[in-house]
Amino acid sequence: MKWVWFLCCFLCFEVVLSRSEDGFEDLKARESLLSYLEHDAVAEPAPQPVMIGLTLIQGADSKGAVCLDGTLPGYHLHRGSGSGANSWLIHLEGGGWCNTIRSCVFRKTTRRGSSNFMEKQLPFTGILSNKAEENPDFYNWNRVKLRYCDGASFSGDSQNEGAQLNFRGQRILLAAIEELMAKGMQNAEQALLSGCSAGGLASILHCDEFRDLVPKTTKVKCLSDAGMFIDAVDVSGGRTLRDMFAGVVSVQELQNDLPSTCTSQLDPTSCFFPQNLVANIKTPLFLLNAAYDVWQLQSSLAPASADPLGQWKDCKADNAHCNSSQIEFLQDFRNEMLNTIKVFSESDQNGLFINSCFAHCQSERQDTWFANDSPVIGNKSIAKSVGDWYFDRVAVKTIDCPYPCDNTCHNLVAHTDVISTITISQSTRLTFSLLSLLSAFLISLTFSNALYEDSIVVESRLDIVQQKYQISSDFQSVLLSLKTSRNWEVHCLLERLQLVITPNTGLCLV
Repeated sequence: MKWVWFLCCFLCFEVVLSRSEDGFEDLKARESLLSYLEHDAVAEPAPQPVMIGLTLIQGADSKGAVCLDGTLPGYHLHRGSGSGANSWLIHLEGGGWCNTIRSCVFRKTTRRGSSNFMEKQLPFTGILSNKAEENPDFYNWNRVKLRYCDGASFSGDSQNEGAQLNFRGQRILLAAIEELMAKGMQNAEQALLSGCSAGGLASILHCDEFRDLVPKTTKVKCLSDAGMFIDAVDVSGGRTLRDMFAGVVSVQELQNDLPSTCTSQLDPTSCFFPQNLVANIKTPLFLLNAAYDVWQLQSSLAPASADPLGQWKDCKADNAHCNSSQIEFLQDFRNEMLNTIKVFSESDQNGLFINSCFAHCQSERQDTWFANDSPVIGNKSIAKSVGDWYFDRVAVKTIDCPYPCDNTCHNLVAHTDVISTITISQSTRLTFSLLSLLSAFLISLTFSNALYEDSIVVESRLDIVQQKYQISSDFQSVLLSLKTSRNWEVHCLLERLQLVITPNTGLCLV
């Protein structure tokens, strides 16, 4: 009977996933709700990262600083020590945007719109790691991850009473900074505002503002990882990302909240694109970006809506499957990105690390930030480059040669049928039985038709499943093995099930 139960659970798991896939592309077009599973170091066995608890900002609601659903915003703080006791790194979480009332209402049922659904702990890896061998320049700083629950890169300050939506990203940022100042940041000697994906855009939007909020004596710089979203033409000749950003600006009424140095010359939607902002930022800024950003390839350049015949499907899944005309299109995109940052790069105070990889968010991932086989340009890793720039050890304006010259990339590769083929990268040595074992425990999946017919609502998180079914520590090792895979569809699978406690920015749909 146990094997019958096991098989039924496994088959049901496949049915749930297959049904969910049917709606994901449509959900992408309508809501653009994105996330990606940033994982721990790929080295085997992977070291256990430090887990940092969630702190809700008490009293923030009295200032109107609330998530989309009205719940309190939050952050994760790991205190610094020694020489880093008075240095602060504020990392803004990413996770896409909501560009319609409907998609913002949906976000209220996820951790991207409500602290009710936020993980109680997150692992601090990459630039947030507390280990010198993983994060040589910032490991002993006060490191903060500010959770993202407003849907507009911490930029809105309005509400929609009819839909019971609070667009208060700007107030959330201010409330968080105020609380951190009271916890010691008022004595900061050094500070770095960083962010990844939508958080990377936020670090650009709020860089000068952050400079003004901390003491004038504090050395302040900003880092944007995967935040250079380009107003590019997609494969059909349209502008998918511009349409999405126009929705964000309109729904959250951002026109009065965007930098006036831009809105005095351009329309509000154009001023949500960092290419129109970076040249006017006064505070030193470092741009870390993959020239062939996987999220932009997936959702801006060649989304399903722009590629109805699926001619880009194989190329999006694996860059090795791109044909010559597709590579030429991507090279044009790289050139466009480089052109948009030309003026920015001329400033002595700014820094660059643009590698020719198919990646997204490389500062939070341990294997890309600082590891034995991390991506490098000229034998210098991302962590070393950012550190050299921040501490003024040497100027860093590093731009990689065009694809495919860089063999140090950790390119993100998808496989179209993870469950049936169990195609997993070498860094994850799993057998079919182990993945089946994992799926056997994921039995609390239900469909919710409250908002969307094809949405999956996952009722059980890892801690609940473990308690209910008394799962042994072996289950944790299976999850850890899956998390260390460089196959982003494996990550997306776990992300959809909401069973892993990880940072969450990038590629997968919630």
